Amino acid sequence: MLTIGMHDHPHSLREKIQKEIDACEGLGYDAILLVYGLCGRATDGLMARETPLVIPRAHDCITLLLGSRNAYLQQQNDHPGTYWYSQDYLERSARYGQSMALGSASSDDRQTLYNQYVEKYGRENADYLIEIMDSWQKHYERAVLIETEFGVSAEILARAKAHTEQQGWRLEKMPGDLRIVKKLINGEWDQDFLIVPPRQRIQMQNDEDIITAMGISYYSDR
Repeated sequence: MLTIGMHDHPHSLREKIQKEIDACEGLGYDAILLVYGLCGRATDGLMARETPLVIPRAHDCITLLLGSRNAYLQQQNDHPGTYWYSQDYLERSARYGQSMALGSASSDDRQTLYNQYVEKYGRENADYLIEIMDSWQKHYERAVLIETEFGVSAEILARAKAHTEQQGWRLEKMPGDLRIVKKLINGEWDQDFLIVPPRQRIQMQNDEDIITAMGISYYSDR
């Protein structure tokens, strides 16, 4: 089971996704669908074995909720540093005790990181590093709650409002668009997707395509 919050540890998440991919081999699937974006490079390096992989060309799940790379890019350009919420993420965050927003780390994760910093750099330096990491929140003024066709419950809206009021941010609601997710599930794999042939891997690239498929010099067994 790949639980919420694992994107805070991209290397570990990559290993776990690869294990899930490997476990699907030999089961007769035509393709393995990855409902992920690049996600902090967590999917960079994932390998197709004998079954093709299909993955959206997206930086993260916000693109999947907004419906296109262009919509994501416009938000990044017009409102850099926006804090994002969604109904499903807030529901699962409450269930598993994780942090509130898409892409943010949980309190347990931050405590683990802090302990690691203390061990490596000493308490004073650890305090400074965590303060710098948390300073990004001070520059935010806007938060967005993405509302898909499934709606947003009153409870989730209240949680988002309470959090933004605590932080001093303004809260906006934005209609979501699940077209990418639907196309992925329905096999409509157009320019919004990368199809990774067998014995190739996903590789990040610095252009609008975000990711590409690359051959591997050797075939690694499980």
